[in-house]
Amino acid sequence: MTEPGPADNLAELEAVQQTALRLLAGVPRLPATLRVQSGGVTLELEWGAGPAASVGPAVPVDVPLVEVTADHIHAPTVGVFYRAPAPGSQPFVEEGTVVSPGQQVALVEAMKLMIPVTADRHCRIVEAMLPDGTPVEFGQRLFVVAPVEEA
Repeated sequence: MTEPGPADNLAELEAVQQTALRLLAGVPRLPATLRVQSGGVTLELEWGAGPAASVGPAVPVDVPLVEVTADHIHAPTVGVFYRAPAPGSQPFVEEGTVVSPGQQVALVEAMKLMIPVTADRHCRIVEAMLPDGTPVEFGQRLFVVAPVEEA
C-alpha cells in the first residue's frame, strides 16, 4: 500500500473544506465546535463563548456554490471578498476581461479558507462591484457581466 501523496491530501482538504462550509451554512448560528475528517485530513474548529454569530443563509447541497444569473457573478459563501490571489498582486480579472466557464475571477475567504469564485458561463467582466477586503454575504453580487458569443 502506498502512502498518500500531496495530490491526495489536497483532494481530502478540499472535501473537508466543502463539507465544513456546507454544514455551517445549514445552521442558524455557529456551533461551539465542529470536526470534519476525510482520510488523513482532520479539521477541528472551536468558537469561544460569546454572542452567537449568524452564519448566513443555507446553501442547498445540490446546486453549484457559485452561479451566474441575471448578468452577475455572486458570492459563493459568507466571507471576505478579494479580487487578487495575494495582497499587492494583479487581480484575477479586470473590467473587459472575457472569461470561460470554470475560470476563477476572485476569492472569498471564509474561516481562513480561500474559496474560489468562478464563472459558470462564457461572459465579459463589465464591473467589479466591490473593493478588496469587503465582507460579503452568500449570494451578494460581486461582478456585473455581459454575455459573449463563444468562438
